[in-house]
Amino acid sequence: MEYNFKEVEKKWQSYWQENKTYRVEVDPSKPKYYVLDMFPYPSGAGLHVGHPLGYIASDIYSRYKHLKGFNVLHPMGYDAYGLPAEQYAIQTGQHPAITTEKNIRRYREQMDKIGFSFDWDREIRTCDPEYYKWTQWTFIQMFNSFYCYDEQKAMPITELVKAFEAVGTQGLNVACGEEMNFTAEEWKRKSTKEQQEILLNYRLAYLADTMVNWCPQLGTVLANDEVKEGLSLRGGYPVVQKKMRQWSLRVSAYAQRLLDGLDNIDWSDSLKDIQRNWIGRSQGADVKFDVKDSDLKLEIFTTRPDTIFGVSFMVLAPESDYVKPLTTPEQADAVAEYLDYVSKRTERERQTEVKKVTGVFTGSYAINPFTNEAIPIWISEYVLSGYGTGAIMAVPGHDSRDYAFAKHFNLPIVPVVDDGEGHDMSEGSYDAKAGKMINSGIINGMEVKEAIAYIAGEVEKRGIGKSKINYRLRDAIFSRQRYWGEPFPVYYKDDLPYMLDESKLPLELPEVDKYLPTESGEPPLGRAKNWKTEDGYPLELNTMPGFAGSSAYFLRYMDPHNNNTLVDHEICNYWKNVDLYLGGSEHATGHLIYARFWNMFLYDLGVACEEEPFKKLINQGMIQGRSNFVYRIQGTNTFVSVGLKDQYKTTEIHVDVNIVKNDVLDQDAFRAWMPEYANAEFILENGKYICGWAIEKMSKSMFNVVNPDTIIEEYGADTLRLYEMFLGPLEFSKPWDTQGIDGVYKFLRKFWRLFQVGENFSVSDETPSKEELKVLHKTIKKVEYDIENFSFNTSIPAFMICTNELTALKCNKRAVLEPLVIALAPFAPHMAEELWSLLGHSQSITKESFPKWEEKFLVEDAFEYPVSFNGKVRFKLSMPLTATNADIEAAVKAAPESTKWLEGKEIKKMIIVPKKIVNVVMGATS
Repeated sequence: MEYNFKEVEKKWQSYWQENKTYRVEVDPSKPKYYVLDMFPYPSGAGLHVGHPLGYIASDIYSRYKHLKGFNVLHPMGYDAYGLPAEQYAIQTGQHPAITTEKNIRRYREQMDKIGFSFDWDREIRTCDPEYYKWTQWTFIQMFNSFYCYDEQKAMPITELVKAFEAVGTQGLNVACGEEMNFTAEEWKRKSTKEQQEILLNYRLAYLADTMVNWCPQLGTVLANDEVKEGLSLRGGYPVVQKKMRQWSLRVSAYAQRLLDGLDNIDWSDSLKDIQRNWIGRSQGADVKFDVKDSDLKLEIFTTRPDTIFGVSFMVLAPESDYVKPLTTPEQADAVAEYLDYVSKRTERERQTEVKKVTGVFTGSYAINPFTNEAIPIWISEYVLSGYGTGAIMAVPGHDSRDYAFAKHFNLPIVPVVDDGEGHDMSEGSYDAKAGKMINSGIINGMEVKEAIAYIAGEVEKRGIGKSKINYRLRDAIFSRQRYWGEPFPVYYKDDLPYMLDESKLPLELPEVDKYLPTESGEPPLGRAKNWKTEDGYPLELNTMPGFAGSSAYFLRYMDPHNNNTLVDHEICNYWKNVDLYLGGSEHATGHLIYARFWNMFLYDLGVACEEEPFKKLINQGMIQGRSNFVYRIQGTNTFVSVGLKDQYKTTEIHVDVNIVKNDVLDQDAFRAWMPEYANAEFILENGKYICGWAIEKMSKSMFNVVNPDTIIEEYGADTLRLYEMFLGPLEFSKPWDTQGIDGVYKFLRKFWRLFQVGENFSVSDETPSKEELKVLHKTIKKVEYDIENFSFNTSIPAFMICTNELTALKCNKRAVLEPLVIALAPFAPHMAEELWSLLGHSQSITKESFPKWEEKFLVEDAFEYPVSFNGKVRFKLSMPLTATNADIEAAVKAAPESTKWLEGKEIKKMIIVPKKIVNVVMGATS
């Protein structure tokens, strides 16, 4: 009987669901292993074949670890809040919850068809109040906490209040927005409102005026990755920089721990480097510059105080508080015009477009504290407000962006380090980390390292600054002016924020008549009726951002139905953290930073049991689309095949790849595809219309999206699973090509036939031969190694070779085929379950153990020599490894295959290279 994948896959998917085959509980008798996929957002388009790549890989590894005796936690859920559902609600009036539920059902249906081993009893959705209750709870804990650098942990804000009451700010080493100084007596004299305002400067969740990406048409703040070239990715609307009062999380307090933690996790070096650069630790000094004709002092942070003699101008970030007081009346219009320009630029664009030089002079001058020279103060977008003080001393001789700015605006360039390379300053700046100081007054002739320490000391001695460690990492803006998000558990009294009592959680989203901002500009929650506490205090109108719900979901999966706590401590102590995390590299500086921060905070509270949430992380590559094109002769509705297109003037048009097979267009399907092509005519090659093709990103706009449902319908889920792994290494991007799937499909059918004799299922209980055991153990060894090293693409050829070899040996021995089925089960679970059942087993193959390979079956005792006659291989001859050259020569002469090639000729000599080749050199018979 031929393999009927449709019946088999449907049968076993029902069996797994009905029997809860993949349900998992805490089991102290087994070692645990936690495999996690990055939280998917369920879009209306559903999955295309690129989406399941990481899920298939994690599923193979989960099934393998289960067969190896581990208790495997492999959950799945949905990051259900998001701007797309909200925009759809605005356009249609349909509640985002309805859209989201529909999308989730579609995702679930597709994932079930692929045969994943998820424990669906643990499913979580970020829009479920029983889930976001714990996001709100965590936010309350952050509001009620501050970060103590001496203890290197978050602590209750009540402890900070006790310190203020005892000693004021004296000796405090804590994270804060701005340095404050007051005595215990001054603290006690302050009103309750004044004290609460001060505490906001120290809380880990705090309200503050912050520059944000504001999109007026969408009526909300956008994250940097939601903006490109000054426009929103969603809708393409203009985005401007705007100062708004926002909730923020003091992620920066954890900067050093986030850096240190990278040394203790198994992530790629490239990913760690991305995070290190994003966190951006630098050691230097804060230095105060007097402002000419003013009482103001301009404070800057520099990592190279030794270069202070090379400063020829100062630069302010456009958002800096220094801009307004330092702008002279003569420069006011020019500064205002420049600030308007910068407001339309995102921080990411300002960081990446390094060749773009823009700026404006404030009209003011700073005084260099070591030379007493007056230095012009400029404003430029290349300086960011979040780094240091938002003001820099520019040393164009040794910084490329300062150099470009100086060249553009004709400002002085003074080298202050001689590294011995003889640089031409007209050609560019040079990075001078070592060398002797020049043009540098009191430090002339010093080595760089000595000069840095000397000037840092002088800065502190003269009372114009102090040594400091700085981080580029910014606090996370945590407010969104949207409807479809987690409500804040916050109410306001006297314009100050207070937290709801935990007994009032979850605070659920209210109903609104529209999902737009109010006519007065308030967020959509401003439309809700009675959006107040029981005492009549107004509730927060903003909602939390998307990353709120995805920052601790890995902990909730451990204990998803607990109504009393985020995760039970004993359960958390068992699962601890994620052993293997798979997802896209696009989350390197967003989700992964926030999730690590969130987990570290919960670790400080004693909720999380490990400081780092993800022990090992793998970024899977992207499956790219294979696009197809048709070529329309311009001015006509006639399409010419690709091989003939150069004979005409044509326009290249993307065509739906689902009506193309092996680059041959289905002409009738094309005519039915779109109304404009209903009367299309074709100029063919050999009776066929051949399409052009290219490898591009899989996208609906390019009509190259391949629906996994289509592949499963035609080839089966196991074929899809194997083919996605077969395409190439997991971490690499690779093109999808449906043409190549036939090979994997035929392999599975050939594997099935190993168990057939004629039309009947039949296996033998005979003892396997040495050759058959060698094939089996060689395959198990290879597959086990590949899975452990996530080289799934090389496992598939191993199975193919094994199948071919067993077919050639006519092997249908149970002792060989049973372990082989278990080894294949992680890759092709449906076929494996069916074969296991047919082999007479009553329980699921998931209850078995992964087969062990034995070295004794792999020891070679013979070598197969390729035998050549005058350099051409004619046959192969197996000889014992103990055979001498004389034995081999005799065997070659006696071999029946030699007769044909020796007839009428004599052997001049026989060249034998042990365990390599035999070459018979012949001549004509004399």
